[in-house]
Amino acid sequence: MEEFQVIDNCLMVRLPKEVDHHLAGYICENADRYIVRENVSNVVFDFEDTRFMDSSGIGIIMGRYKKIACFGGRVYAIHADRQIQRILKISGLTRIVEILN
Repeated sequence: MEEFQVIDNCLMVRLPKEVDHHLAGYICENADRYIVRENVSNVVFDFEDTRFMDSSGIGIIMGRYKKIACFGGRVYAIHADRQIQRILKISGLTRIVEILN
């Protein structure tokens, strides 16, 4: 699977093993490009391969939420392990991101 893929009206973003500030810019720029160009309604972050995420990962998700929410879209997280789910809960992201597993 590619890192970024549009399926129906959803942008699927497959996150890397480590989500940190080194990759945050790349992920944000590409996700934003797809959101605008493909006119998607929802963003799904796939954490299947992710074992580490720092605060820049929280920023990635928040930023995409702000973009997509303007159009009535939603943000989802899939395949998040217990560690990633804990980060999402502690950061308060579970109020804006639905976790599907």
